[in-house]
Order: sequence, then structure tokens, then C-alpha cells
Amino acid sequence: MSLPRAPLPRPLRPRGDGVEPRAGAGGYAAAMSDTGEATESIQNVVLASRLPSARLGVAVVSDLVEAIVTGQVGPGSLLPPEGPLAEQFGVSRTVIRESVKRLEEKGLVTVAQGRGTQVTPFGAWNVLDPVVLSALIDHDDSLGVLDELSAVRASLESSMAGEVAAARTEEQLVRLQRSLEVMRASSKDSDSFRSADIVFHYTVMELSGNRLAENIAKNLFKRALESSRYQGIDPEGAFGMTLDEHSNVLKAIERQDVHAAQAAMREHIERAWERRRLPDHRGAAWDA
Repeated sequence: MSLPRAPLPRPLRPRGDGVEPRAGAGGYAAAMSDTGEATESIQNVVLASRLPSARLGVAVVSDLVEAIVTGQVGPGSLLPPEGPLAEQFGVSRTVIRESVKRLEEKGLVTVAQGRGTQVTPFGAWNVLDPVVLSALIDHDDSLGVLDELSAVRASLESSMAGEVAAARTEEQLVRLQRSLEVMRASSKDSDSFRSADIVFHYTVMELSGNRLAENIAKNLFKRALESSRYQGIDPEGAFGMTLDEHSNVLKAIERQDVHAAQAAMREHIERAWERRRLPDHRGAAWDA
């Protein structure tokens, strides 16, 4: 029995600035018949052939990643062959071929000779890939992805805070103290305060000396900050609570109390996310 073919994405429609819009959550309509022939009309589509192929490839990859991440093309489904995809997107087969390679590198599909391009289960995806992670966050309607991201971030940063407490120098302690002072001085301006908040966390990461944990945590943090839902809504007094929690982290590091530093950082990240988390999403489950 043959595997199901996924519906074709909508073709690219370049804007005047040459940047291709991404398909929305419902932007992939059924466009293949049982015989595999494209059924959606493309007569009035503005083809993107004049744009550089590299930029076209980025747009194709972005749209296909979105289709897979949102479940519009489910695990086990086969992508349409190169020809129909190229026609639907208005690009060359070469662009489609290179785009599929990018999907394979991200763990989203497997390509088998004579079988086609098959979407893989979630467990195979490289969720730290910037394009994949951004797509997951962009379409995280239940906030389940951001819940998990916050939990991973809390685990990584608490470990790094403990490492700083265990081996910090006086010079490093002064850097953290100055960072906290900048936060206090910026508490009347939300943008400046948030920037100083990020600097404090990045300083702890850097001083830990754990380059792998620092890289992963920063990647997660940067992608999350792109989402307005991650930044949420700060309740009254949130900046004061944040300062108190950062102060607890700093005091534990100053005492070189490893366990207290770990606990303080974990508690801060978990509480801060709980404060910002939009209430209309509370309790919803992420069905991955």
C-alpha cells in the first residue's frame, strides 16, 4: 500500500520588496488528486523566477518547515515529487532539490531512493535549528512549546549558576554586582530594564565556563524573545520581584553556595515565566 502524498503548499507570491511572505496557519490547501496531479490553479500566480535562487530556497524551506511543524503535513506523509513542487512554488527543480536537502539536514524528512521524501516523527527533528525552533514558537498557540523551553532554560541556567558559585573569582563577582546595579538603575524604564536583565543572565552563562550549555541556553532564549507571547504581560510589581530574585542568585554566588545558587536561578526563571504567561492559555496542552 502506498503512503499518502502531502498536499502542495501555495506558490510563492513575491512582494514589491522581493521578500516572500510566509504561509499562514491555514495556508496549505489540498492540491493533489489521487493520481498525484496538481489541481490548484496557478494561472494568475506571479512567479518568483527573477529572484536569486538562494533567496527562493530560503522561502521554500521556510514554508515547508511551517507546513511540517504545524502538522499540515504529518509524520509518515510523503512530500510531492520535485516537478509538482517546483510548479506550485514557481521555482526550478534545483531550488526544490536544495530545499529538500535543507529539510533533511534539519531532521524533518528522510529521502529514500524510489520511495520519495517522507516526513519524520517529532523526535527526529533538530528543534535547536533556528528555523525549526522559530516555527515551533511562532505556532505555539497553547504555549506548550514555551512551557518546555522555559523548563529547559531553567535547568541549564541553574546548572550554570551553580558552576559560577563553585569557582567564581572576586573580579567575576564584581561583574555580576555591577550588572545587578544596572538593573536597579533601569527599573523605571521597561526596555532598559529588560536589556539589563538579559545582560545579567548572559553574564552568568559566560562566567560558568560551560560553553555548550551557554550556546544552547542563548539560542533558546534568543528565539523565545522573538515571540510576544513569551514576553507576555508583566503584572504590577514584576520588576521589583525580578530584582529580588536576581539578588538571591547573586547572594548565593557571593557565598559560593552552589545548591542555593542553582535553586535561586531555577526559581527565578520558573516564577518569571509564570508571571508573564498569558492567562487565557493556562492549562492548555501542547499536542506535538
